[in-house]
Amino acid sequence: MAGVDRRVRISHLLKSAQIGQQVEVTGWVKTSRFSKNVSFVHVMDGSTPNTLQVVIRPELVEAFQHRLGVGAAVRITGTLVPSPGAEQPFEVAAETIVIVGDSDPSTYPMQKKATSLEFLRTVNHLRPRSNTHQAVFRARNALAWQIHRFFQERGFLWIHTPILTGADAEGAGELFPISNAVDFFGHPAFLTVSGQLEVECFAQSHTDVYTFGPTFRAENSNTPRHAAEFWMIEPEMAFADLDDVIALTEDFIREVALATMDQCADDFAFFGKRIAPGHPEQVRQVVSKPFARITYTEAQELLAKSGRTFEFPIGWGTSMQAEHERYLAEEVFQGPVFVTNYPWEQKAFYMRLDEDGKTVAATDLLVPRIGEVVGGSQREERADVLEQQILRRGMHMDHLQWYLDLRRFGTTPHGGFGLGFERMLMWLTGVANIRDVIAFPRVPGASF
Repeated sequence: MAGVDRRVRISHLLKSAQIGQQVEVTGWVKTSRFSKNVSFVHVMDGSTPNTLQVVIRPELVEAFQHRLGVGAAVRITGTLVPSPGAEQPFEVAAETIVIVGDSDPSTYPMQKKATSLEFLRTVNHLRPRSNTHQAVFRARNALAWQIHRFFQERGFLWIHTPILTGADAEGAGELFPISNAVDFFGHPAFLTVSGQLEVECFAQSHTDVYTFGPTFRAENSNTPRHAAEFWMIEPEMAFADLDDVIALTEDFIREVALATMDQCADDFAFFGKRIAPGHPEQVRQVVSKPFARITYTEAQELLAKSGRTFEFPIGWGTSMQAEHERYLAEEVFQGPVFVTNYPWEQKAFYMRLDEDGKTVAATDLLVPRIGEVVGGSQREERADVLEQQILRRGMHMDHLQWYLDLRRFGTTPHGGFGLGFERMLMWLTGVANIRDVIAFPRVPGASF
C-alpha cells in the first residue's frame, strides 16, 4: 500500500506518530472486545509496556472475530485517528487484517490477566509475553547495554574468556565436569565458575579489561538468589589497589543503575507499581548518595550490638550470611555498604594477604533486599605469598603455574570485582526470585 510505513514498532508510534498517518502494525493480540457498538483489540509487540488499540469496523469483525483470540499474531494496516478514551492519544482504525498465526484462546496458557510467577515458570517458552517478563527482559537488555557502555567509555577492553576451563577460580569445588574431558583434552575440564583468572592475563598486557559472560555453579541450592547458570561481569585493572577497586565499583553501580532506570522509565514505573511498590525510586535515592564502608571486624561488632537473634552464628571468623548482610544494608546503613578485609580463610586463594596475616584485601558490596551483589579484591601479586596461599588450601600447584607466571614476569599490583548480573537486575527491579530474571533458569529439578 503506497504511503504506509512498513512494520512500525509500537514504541516508535507512541513517540512520533501523527494523526492521519497510515501505518502497518505487527504483534500479538493482548486483549479483545467485541460488541455491536464498538470492537477493538489491543496489540503488543514487546517494544514497550504499552499496547496499541486497534478499532475494527463491523465487516472486519464478522470476518475475523473468531480468529482474533488472545495470543494470535497479526498484521494490521490502518490510519491513526484520535482516541476518545483517556488511556491513549490515538488508535488505529483498521483497514486490513492478516492473521499471521492463530491462537486458540481455549487452550492458550497466557490468556489470564493475572497469572502467578510460579505458574509462569512452568511455561518458560511463553512467559516472555506476560507483562512482568516483557518488562524484565527489556530491563535486562538495557542493563547489559549500560554495562558495556560504562566500560567502553572508560577504555576497558572486552575479553571473551573460555567457558570450558581446567581451573577452579573460587576453590570451592562446585564445578560441572565435562564427561569426556580427559579423553578429549588429556586432563579434567569443567564449566567455568569465573573468567577472572584468565582475564588477569590481559590486565597484565592491556591494563584495563573486563569479561561479561555465562558462569556455572554446581551448588545444589534452591534459594531465590541461586541458579546453576548465570552471568558475571568481571573487570580487572593493573596498577590498582583495593581503594581503586572500590572506587570503580561505586562509580559503576551508581552510573549503570541510574542509566538503566532512565532508559526503561516506563518499565521501572511498572516495577514500582506492580512488583515492589516504591522500590525503584528507593534504589535511585540510595545510589545517588556516597556508599558506606566498614571492615569485616566492624561489621561483626555491629551485628553483636544489634540485639537481634540471627539464624546463623555471628562473631569474628564466622561467615556472613544473607540475613546479616541485609541487616547491615537495610537497617544500619539503609543503602549500599562496602565490607572489607575478611578473614583469609573465607575468601579465594588469589586475594592479597594483609599485613596482619589474618585478613585479605577483599570487599563485598551489600545492598538492601539482596545482600551481597559484588565481590572484589586486590589480587596477590607476590609470587611467594601466592604459592603459600595455594598450598595452605591444598590446591594443585601444577594446575596454576601459568597463573604464577603472571607474578614472575612483570607483575603489578592489580585488582577487580565480580558482579552477579542477575542479582543486580533483581535489586533494581524488585523481582524477588532469580528464576524470574533469567530466560530459562537452570536450577535443581528444572526441566530442560
